[in-house]
Amino acid sequence: MAQTSAPSGATTHSPAGAPAEAVTKRDFLKLTTTAFAVVGVGALAWPFISSLAPGGDVLALASTDVDLAPIAEGSAVTVMWRGKPVFVRHRTAAEIEAARAEPLSGLKDPAADDSRVQQAPWLVVVGICTHLGCVPLGQRPTDARGDFGGWFCPCHGSHYDTSGRIRRGPAPTNLEVPSYTFTSDTAIRIG
Repeated sequence: MAQTSAPSGATTHSPAGAPAEAVTKRDFLKLTTTAFAVVGVGALAWPFISSLAPGGDVLALASTDVDLAPIAEGSAVTVMWRGKPVFVRHRTAAEIEAARAEPLSGLKDPAADDSRVQQAPWLVVVGICTHLGCVPLGQRPTDARGDFGGWFCPCHGSHYDTSGRIRRGPAPTNLEVPSYTFTSDTAIRIG
């Protein structure tokens, strides 16, 4: 039978017959052991978990800022974003007009010029041919720009227009338009 009261210095027993102190010590030891095990596993796993985070070089390339002010009308620059070349072209009024005048029915991958630009004179496209991943010519004034005044991929003969749309050749789709925003009238952030 369990004792309910004891004189000073006597041990009390729980209803199961075990001393109350032993139950308290056992619980404390289980809790302490579990806590040390959790901390130990966390200390061993942390280097592995932190190695899965992207490196500093990748985070630096997550977005690229481009100053548009020095790009003269009719010229273009190439910037790197996530390891890919991105073409930023300041189109002339004639290039914009030619891109808008082309009927969509005549395009291999129909897309209106307005859907590919945020502000009319500025075209921003990933500079990788959609056929086999070559980098098309057309960024420098001396480069061949193809039959449509945009870009030309000499590897297999893909021709792009001044909106980066495929017009002739084996490329299946238009040059990709990356996500970008205007941070001011003369600057954009790609990514």
